Amino acid sequence: MGAIAKIAPALPRHPPPTVTVFAFAELLNALPRTAVCLPFCEASSKRQGDGQRFQKKAMKPTNTKNEAAAPASVRPSESKRAAMVLNEDTPTLPGFDNLVKPFRFESQPHEYKVMALRECPTPDSLLLCDTPQQAADYWRLHVPTHPYFNPECECFVVLILNTRKRIKGHYLVTVGLMDTLLVHPREVFRLAVMTSAASIVLVHNHPSGDPTPSEADIKVTRDLIRVGQLLKIEVVDHLVMGTPGHQSLRALGYFY
Repeated sequence: MGAIAKIAPALPRHPPPTVTVFAFAELLNALPRTAVCLPFCEASSKRQGDGQRFQKKAMKPTNTKNEAAAPASVRPSESKRAAMVLNEDTPTLPGFDNLVKPFRFESQPHEYKVMALRECPTPDSLLLCDTPQQAADYWRLHVPTHPYFNPECECFVVLILNTRKRIKGHYLVTVGLMDTLLVHPREVFRLAVMTSAASIVLVHNHPSGDPTPSEADIKVTRDLIRVGQLLKIEVVDHLVMGTPGHQSLRALGYFY
């Protein structure tokens, strides 16, 4: 360590950085002043010690006299001044103010109508739905081809009937899980009311293959029967589809 201490003073010293900083400041004076180079100049001036005053002189704004005359406590700092210049000179993206708007619902009412999704050609022998077997055959003919039908989950379907118990159509109400699904009278009777159905047949499947109705199936069926009585839309039957058989809750005596 002693030898190094003796040799160190004899090494040539580098020239002071003021000359280099001064030349760099003159070069900056010749360039146009932009908001993009201002933070770089100020950041470099903080790292270059004595040469800081030359860059400040080269990059002073037009209101330097007013800032110098103000007390030190009122003068803005260098970082605040750079932020002010950036905020004033940096343009925003076109249409930026329109990208994010508060969402609100339309205040005006709309006109609605019921539209058929697809045509379901059906033999004449299946158009009349006065037995559970005919309703089950209609299910096997049309419901598995529905785009949202999932045989691994319980699916609830309503058959729409006219006054002569002939099928006008059907609609998929809901798709649940492998052993449960949610059923509400609002969704069950919505299209039945819109299509002027005289009566309906409820059908849902059991992915397990066992068509035995559960306690929840019986309770929901009785609730829907009472709703149908209030709406004057009869619930003719409720079928539970299994593999390969089916069960009718009316035939099992749960309709009363």
